[in-house]
Amino acid sequence: MATVRVLESGPGVVANPDGSSLTSRMLLLACRGVVGPVVRHCPVTPLTMPLARMLVDGLAALRPGPSGVEREQVRLNGFRMEILRPAGARKALHDGAVMYMHGGGFFLCGLDTHRPVAAALARRTGLAVVNVEYRQLPGASILDSVQDCLTAYRWLLRHGADPARIVFAGDSAGGYLSFATALRAVEIGLPTPAGLVGLSPLLDLDCAAKQDYMNVDRDPYIPLCGLEHVVEYGAKVAGRLDPALSPVNGALASLPPALLIVGEDELLRYDCELMADRLTAAGVPNSLELWRGQVHAFMSILPNMPESRSVLGRVARFVRARIEAEPSERTA
Repeated sequence: MATVRVLESGPGVVANPDGSSLTSRMLLLACRGVVGPVVRHCPVTPLTMPLARMLVDGLAALRPGPSGVEREQVRLNGFRMEILRPAGARKALHDGAVMYMHGGGFFLCGLDTHRPVAAALARRTGLAVVNVEYRQLPGASILDSVQDCLTAYRWLLRHGADPARIVFAGDSAGGYLSFATALRAVEIGLPTPAGLVGLSPLLDLDCAAKQDYMNVDRDPYIPLCGLEHVVEYGAKVAGRLDPALSPVNGALASLPPALLIVGEDELLRYDCELMADRLTAAGVPNSLELWRGQVHAFMSILPNMPESRSVLGRVARFVRARIEAEPSERTA
């Protein structure tokens, strides 16, 4: 079991200073030696995106399903969701829920790939976890993905969920959607959720800002050029990126408390540090944890890895604290 020192305050603290487990070291080697070179040399285009998704989904289908949970399928206009609950614990949505948005660069992954991490959160929190399979590139833009997550949030509210007992969470692109959906909800007059969790989240679409960041060449498998291609196809209009599309540039003072967790050598550590600084400046309580020796979105790749179990336990504690907070504590 990894030694973990839980961060209570003060962004940027390494949560596992005593090293990594054997499993995580093997994952790191695999990402550096195999996944990284493949990702860097395979172009991200509208033609390759569907092929990559088919491959990833096919590999995910080979894994056994998670145990200890019950599943309920929900179909909405143009996309689907899956509600996972701890087996035998048929709690209603008004008891609390996590709305989980999967990662995958806005063109990969879905319910099958992220069912294990969603199930792990359901078991740890004892709550319903709503896993959202939003529309993705190349058939939909990043704004379309945000709109689907907003539709999922409206569905939760219509079905009796209390916004003060809902936490948005997501990894990578899903971390972007957690913050972007919350900001959009506030913009159109919907209530804010109780909390936000970003796991290796993409929060700044401006790739030029990352060009000189120290982790550009350290990240085990996420290349800056890959992010640039995703932004080009998913967010730019006539070659221009609207700064308002990046959550780091949003009206952050309206957001609830946030938890950010990222690998120490990740490229997207830049996004997390920038968001933590801006949340703090806006008066929004937040914590940023850096995990030594861990790859991008490690907790969703291998949820049963010792470090992942520790992270998901931390997330579960944050979720329970947010939904159990007294009204006077909602923004504290």
